[in-house]
Amino acid sequence: MLVLALDTATPASTAALVEVTADGLRGIAERRTVDPRAHGEKLAPEIAATLAESGVRPGDLAAIVAGIGPGPFTGLRVGLATAVSMGQALDIPTYGVCSLDALGRAAGPGRVLVATDARRREVYYATYMDGVRVTDPDVARPADVASTVEKPERVVGEGGLKYGDVFGVPVEDHLLYPPGAALVALAAERIRAAAPSEPLTPLYLRRPDAVEPTGRKSVLT
Repeated sequence: MLVLALDTATPASTAALVEVTADGLRGIAERRTVDPRAHGEKLAPEIAATLAESGVRPGDLAAIVAGIGPGPFTGLRVGLATAVSMGQALDIPTYGVCSLDALGRAAGPGRVLVATDARRREVYYATYMDGVRVTDPDVARPADVASTVEKPERVVGEGGLKYGDVFGVPVEDHLLYPPGAALVALAAERIRAAAPSEPLTPLYLRRPDAVEPTGRKSVLT
């Protein structure tokens, strides 16, 4: 089964094509652009290029997996809206995966801190043991994270690279953004079981920067 993986929960927009078999999976192609202000412009061309590179048509896809965050409001909704619209148009199921979990799984064995950039001098974070999450996703200042979580062996994610001096543990700078294959791996059982499509509920963890005004301002004439 051919599965499209999308993630826009970080400054990167990612589109990947992964084949899921009865006993494993195989990454076929992946495109990524790092630009926090261009998710809306970059994701669709990345999807088209990923499929074209692999000689795959949209109608060949069996499912779509999307990273649901945590992430900033504007970028995150681009990926989720794209996944939902494609799933509906192609009549295929969509599955959501925590974006931090994909980084945690890809990090492999040991106690690992996953930290992505949440802006405002904060990080979205969670800790993992042998690829399995052991603390709930949260958002905080790096110094607060370092003082409250059990000290990890290493840190992954762009937030880890940005604030590595604060965390004080080795940084795996080759693993900054959620890999498409890891996203699909986390949904593989659901895909193989042909589970029903899931609502893609974004994991924001905090309110968006832009909010509606609470009342009308008086105007002097």
